[in-house]
Amino acid sequence: MSSTISVTKTRKPRKSLRKNASVWVVLAIVIVALTMLLGFPVIKLFQAGFSARGRAAIVASFTSNADTLIHSIILGLLVGVLGTTIGFVCAYVQTFIRMPGKRILHWLTLLPTISPPFAAATAIITLFGKRGMITHDLLGLETNIYGLPGLTMVLTMTFAPVAYLNIKGMFDNLDPSLFEAASSLGSSPVHTLFHVTIPMVLPSMLSSFLVLFVEGIADLANPLVIGGNYRVLASQVYLAVIGSGDAPTAAGISLVLLLPAITVFIIQRYWTSKKSVVTVTGKPTGSLKPVKSLKVVVPMLVIALLWLLLVATIYSTLFIGGFVKILGVDNTWTLDHFIFIQQLGSDAVMTTLLMTLIAAPLAALLALAISWLVVRHLHRFGPVLDLWGMLGVAIPGTVLGLGFAMAYSQPVHIFGVEVLPSLAGGLAIAGGSIAIIMVFIARGNPTGQQSFIAAFRQVNPEIEEAAVSLGASPLTTVRKITLPLMSSAVVTAVTYAITKSMTTITAIIFITTPQTQVVTSQILDEVDAARFGNAFAYSSLLIILVLIILGISNLLLSQLNRSKR
Repeated sequence: MSSTISVTKTRKPRKSLRKNASVWVVLAIVIVALTMLLGFPVIKLFQAGFSARGRAAIVASFTSNADTLIHSIILGLLVGVLGTTIGFVCAYVQTFIRMPGKRILHWLTLLPTISPPFAAATAIITLFGKRGMITHDLLGLETNIYGLPGLTMVLTMTFAPVAYLNIKGMFDNLDPSLFEAASSLGSSPVHTLFHVTIPMVLPSMLSSFLVLFVEGIADLANPLVIGGNYRVLASQVYLAVIGSGDAPTAAGISLVLLLPAITVFIIQRYWTSKKSVVTVTGKPTGSLKPVKSLKVVVPMLVIALLWLLLVATIYSTLFIGGFVKILGVDNTWTLDHFIFIQQLGSDAVMTTLLMTLIAAPLAALLALAISWLVVRHLHRFGPVLDLWGMLGVAIPGTVLGLGFAMAYSQPVHIFGVEVLPSLAGGLAIAGGSIAIIMVFIARGNPTGQQSFIAAFRQVNPEIEEAAVSLGASPLTTVRKITLPLMSSAVVTAVTYAITKSMTTITAIIFITTPQTQVVTSQILDEVDAARFGNAFAYSSLLIILVLIILGISNLLLSQLNRSKR
């Protein structure tokens, strides 16, 4: 009897040790990854930003150049509010309103996020500019789309799909019994919308607002294309680096740009920390019933369809523009723009595609690992880890890109020992492509991370505890039990990582090299040279490639989920 008790006492610590070992290994990998992606570049940026010239730039940003800071904040707020509202409306129509053609509407809603934003800006200028095809040729108006109106329109159009994906992911996991209970208690559809539906997805809405605000203040390409005299901080950073080669001044302005982004991020974290929604319990549930009240359906449909009509018009212009000589001036059909890409741009297309296929799954895996540690295992250190991972989106792309250029343009030394060769710039290994892939991962991770965290919190922990009590390890439990319950989060993480990698330009504009050309950089060069036809053709090709990749990834994920049932 005594020997039996002795054996039992020695086995429990080994099992606990194995269980904890997997957590510690994953934590170590995550910390190393975040240090390289978001630690070292930020440290180098702060070092340059607090130099003498950096401090002078910071002071000037709050005094003589304060208008650029105010412009950036106004632009970010407009993009955040409008984009989140439109994303919510489109997600609501997709989930709660019965209508034909939902699949088409879904892809049409996603269309802006899978193209370079400044390509849409070019189409908007062609349609709504002073000599625009609609405003001038059709309506006879003299309008000025340059400045805040044009920037708000194109940035809202570009980033609203991010809010749509986030909010739709939470809608898909809502428990229908909540709405049945509200209805049985006499709640009207309008009352249910404001007191049940919106509160349930409020964390996703706030998270979306953060992403859109930061993207709005950090976007660089659109202010260069359609900003006119409306100066923002991001364009000042670009001009400091490209115009005068003054990296310390650029770093100082970047730190100012970082201030509103981090402030909004902390506010968003404060609000979301007070919200916890559990809707996936493991119990069998039905499907959400469509809303039929005209008081809800009509305004939702009107807003969504008008928005999608605008999107369809702009992207039709973009597609047609690739097949005519000069859209609106010489509308002769031609394939010259695509022949130009085949001869001079095919390398950029293949390089962008390859780097995206490497970065997207790594970003999704990093997001899954962080969210698993934050929600399930590291209750004290978890908020810090979550905050660290979210810096990929809280730090404006221009700032992060500048940090990467400063951190990895030279070999990295620790205590006098070279631990990393140069990763960024023309003289780096692999032509600087490793640094670009790292930026893709850093920027693609946060949205997936928030989607996984929201999904983990919706899954009742008792489901996983039951698997662990039956002998499954923590990693096995996630792979075989939890992950199949979070298919929407997986789709959101992979989709966002792919689209972000294929279309980003702001965060990599300082580290692209002649050896590693990317499509977005080529498009910006064509827009700068006023060769809009080539830019339209590049954008059309990029959209088609992203759609193909997303279609294949969604098909694979569907097959994976089906095989696990």
